Amino acid sequence: MAAAIAITRLDLSASALRAAAGKEKNGAAARRMLALAMVLDGADRTTAANTCGMDRQTLRDWVHRYNAEGLAGLRDRAPPGARPKLTAAQKLELAKLVEAGPDRAVHGVVRWRRVDLRDELKRRFDVDLHERSVGRMLAQLGYRRLSVRPRHREADEDAQEAFKKTSPPRFCSGFPTKPRASRLKSGSRMKRASASKAR
Repeated sequence: MAAAIAITRLDLSASALRAAAGKEKNGAAARRMLALAMVLDGADRTTAANTCGMDRQTLRDWVHRYNAEGLAGLRDRAPPGARPKLTAAQKLELAKLVEAGPDRAVHGVVRWRRVDLRDELKRRFDVDLHERSVGRMLAQLGYRRLSVRPRHREADEDAQEAFKKTSPPRFCSGFPTKPRASRLKSGSRMKRASASKAR
């Protein structure tokens, strides 16, 4: 059996550890604090570990963490997560690519879609991404999905303006501004029935 590791961090007493455990929202961290409080009170390690739902070796590991980091060491650490597929420099190049827009002769499209950017990232960086991942990455870079109306390069804007309807506004000064009250009344008061009809 390995020798017990002494609690060298003595800035908190056993009662202070119990008070901290009472305020702790994470139940597992609170149990670890209570186990250390029992050890500081003089309980043997096996009893303290069993009382707080762990084995002696696990308690020993938490003593190491508490000595090194204090109360913060008794809380679970967030997992680091997956490593990003694109580096910061590659994301910067993606932003420049979006700003410049596609070259029709090279890319074969007139505007970027997520699927086009996914293929371009695969070609440039040899990185496999899903379309949704490309969309999330664009959102992180500050781009929003906007759908613009396509405009033909030979369109005559003056002819389009002349073709638009030039109808007068719907309400002119000669028309009443308030709609007429309807003659049909819904929910009107009921008449009291006569005594002869009620029988």
